[in-house]
Amino acid sequence: MINYNSKIYIAGHTGLVGSAIYRKLISKGYKNIFVKKRTDLDLNNQTKVLNFLKKIKPKFIFIAAAKVGGVYANNTYKAEFIYENLNIQNNLIHSAYLAGIKNLIFLGSSCIYSLNAKQPMKEKDILCGPLEKTNEPYAIAKIAGIKMCESYNHQYGTNYKCLMPTNTFGPNDKYNSLNSHFIPSLIKKIYKIEKNNKNTITLWGDGKPKREIIYVDDIADACIYFMNKKTSHSLINIGTGKEDTIRGITKLFLKTLLPSRDIKIKFDKNKPNGIKRKILDVSLAKRYGWSAKNDIKKAIKYTYKDFKYIKVNSN
Repeated sequence: MINYNSKIYIAGHTGLVGSAIYRKLISKGYKNIFVKKRTDLDLNNQTKVLNFLKKIKPKFIFIAAAKVGGVYANNTYKAEFIYENLNIQNNLIHSAYLAGIKNLIFLGSSCIYSLNAKQPMKEKDILCGPLEKTNEPYAIAKIAGIKMCESYNHQYGTNYKCLMPTNTFGPNDKYNSLNSHFIPSLIKKIYKIEKNNKNTITLWGDGKPKREIIYVDDIADACIYFMNKKTSHSLINIGTGKEDTIRGITKLFLKTLLPSRDIKIKFDKNKPNGIKRKILDVSLAKRYGWSAKNDIKKAIKYTYKDFKYIKVNSN
């Protein structure tokens, strides 16, 4: 159990999930939180990572650091995605073990599951078939992280847990047009529609693939909950258990953010759809007593407000 004075280290505290974990810990009253900017600690350097962890000796580590991106980025920078993610997680997990740190949460992604996995995807479905080609290197790196945690638990008696979130959105996301995920890309397009008074939005694919989305504060809540929870499973899916088509999700965002506007949705069918359906089976998380709680419309509005704040202040 984390007490309010326990030393906690968050790797990747400036990213979408890491910053949410940081905010959540602060809001809950945890005081002894350690973070390091990339310029101050290179997570690709194992010697520096090990020396840092031996020096501060945190009792708990949250690994939210990773190289992430959408379909275009995953397809274009395959070598970087597999190399950097393997490097970062190997350095942190192995150094945690060497520094005598028993409690760690490693964050992965729903892309670890096979392209042909039965839906909703269960934790036992890992390694049951081929991966989606567009993000295969990233997925393989995350699978390696899961197996690394499992192996260290088995051999060294550590308590390393792996949480697999579904498609996550929220404040402090990345909004690069080509390298971002679906939701931040959608938010950016909605902003352009609002700003330029347009009445159409164009998305990749045909709008039929189904996706499950979750607000990042729910992920942060899950991280703290499961760090404090004794479990017999090291791999746990984190999602809402609800899904909708890309078209349906787009309509929800448009109705929530531009309720008085009649926006026509167009699709560029020359661009890839990605996997046809991706929803997590979250029954295991629910059996342990956790479920997503945030209101989706409020989350969408807050995320959009945060995006506009960033946009205004970055100009």
